Amino acid sequence: MKTNDTLIEAAAAVLHPHHVGDRLFGDVASALVTEAGNVYVGVCIDTASGTGFCAEHAAIAAMVTAREYKIAKIVAVWQGADALHVVPPCGRCREFIRQIDPANSNTEVLLGADRSAPLHTLLPDSDWPA
Repeated sequence: MKTNDTLIEAAAAVLHPHHVGDRLFGDVASALVTEAGNVYVGVCIDTASGTGFCAEHAAIAAMVTAREYKIAKIVAVWQGADALHVVPPCGRCREFIRQIDPANSNTEVLLGADRSAPLHTLLPDSDWPA
């Protein structure tokens, strides 16, 4: 299993913010490690009209492209003016992680270098009847 620091570094390595007009690409990056031990990364794409997507979505898409679905651990990072910050997944990302595979309700979500929580505690009352 990758350490928290290693996963944070993998995400930080793909941070390359780029402006195209009034749009900003790649200012948030995500890295995840699967149950098989493979690491996938992605960056956000902010576009008009809500057609963009979060960094977690990009990392998960890379994972699914490789035919993996179970996330052991995931992190997102943003480079502020003063330091690199671990940022929590938004509600849409939390639900997206859960819907990729039911086992992902136990995914460890990094909330800082030394702080994490299982996804199900960040997405309470999400069970629907079968």
